[in-house]
Amino acid sequence: MRNILTKPAKIKTPKEVEKQFNFLRIILAVGIALGIAMIIILLISDDPLGAIYSFVVGPLTTKRRMGNVIEIMTPLIFTGVGVCFIFSANQTNMAVEGGFLLGALGATVIATTLQLPPVLHPLFSMLLGGIFGMLACAVPAGLYVKFGSKPVVSSIMVNWTSLYIALGVINHILRDPSAGFLSSYKIAKTAELPGILKGTNIHAGIIIAAIVVVFGYLYLYKSKFGYEIRTVGKNPEFAAYSGIPVNGVIMKAQLIGGFLAGLGGAVELLGMYSRFQYQGQTGHGFNGILVGIIAGYNPKLVPFAALFLAYVQVGADVMQRSSDIPIELVNIIQAIIIMLVVAERFLHKTKHKQLVKAANAQLEMKGAAVNE
Repeated sequence: MRNILTKPAKIKTPKEVEKQFNFLRIILAVGIALGIAMIIILLISDDPLGAIYSFVVGPLTTKRRMGNVIEIMTPLIFTGVGVCFIFSANQTNMAVEGGFLLGALGATVIATTLQLPPVLHPLFSMLLGGIFGMLACAVPAGLYVKFGSKPVVSSIMVNWTSLYIALGVINHILRDPSAGFLSSYKIAKTAELPGILKGTNIHAGIIIAAIVVVFGYLYLYKSKFGYEIRTVGKNPEFAAYSGIPVNGVIMKAQLIGGFLAGLGGAVELLGMYSRFQYQGQTGHGFNGILVGIIAGYNPKLVPFAALFLAYVQVGADVMQRSSDIPIELVNIIQAIIIMLVVAERFLHKTKHKQLVKAANAQLEMKGAAVNE
């Protein structure tokens, strides 16, 4: 009777084991990074408990601070989803940083030079921003496809090139001499994205970010085109043997990722600022890479990863203003997470044991089925 009523345990496939292991590795990496951060606080602060309280609870103490978390999270969703496309094709293209900046520049061009109706103005501004971002990521991708150039090198050069292009355009073409500092003319009121929560700077960009997440997930995991990108990323030789145009798929993934990064830059500018005033790289692209890594390059997990990173940044900021711990602590946390997540050998033995166990269980099940 017990055998009849007891539900047989589900045997995991190696693919499911690998998926669970990757999730466990990311959780452990985040936990270890936060643990090290706590140890640092305990060692160097005169009031460690107060500093930890500010770090952990600070972002939740006021409406303004909670709004700051959402404000920081919003652009990271765009760059994070863009990274999911780019890195799923196994391309270390870091031009999302430059794409984000050029996206802000593209939005500035439309928002400061054209007079359009309220709805069309931000729409065309974001469209040009996305195209600018797409062009930034197209350069390393094209160099790789045509000449075999390593994207990690060429994309870093593209980031610097993008920065100086943006500064050049603002300084020589769109600079407002009456501003008193290096910045563009003010963007038109008709181009601004409206706020959606009084008392904070949360704007309509968060709604666009949610749409981007849905689009990214459906495209990458529920469409033929997304399957091609992931197949090329995992095994380009097998993809080519299966008839998938590898170079075309790589280019497509980089262009979509770049467009989303540029769209993020445009949304950030139109929602948070009245004029283009960046003087250097914004860091949103690099943080987007971290978000994509934590999310396992799955767009549906990007909002959670972006929320975590935004919460840590706001917590570190609150802690800096209320204690003797500098905000650079957040950089240490980010660096540790990246090092542990990208380390292929981290928890490798545990993963290998679980894969062997799952494979043996499947073989035993198949053997039992044959004997019956």
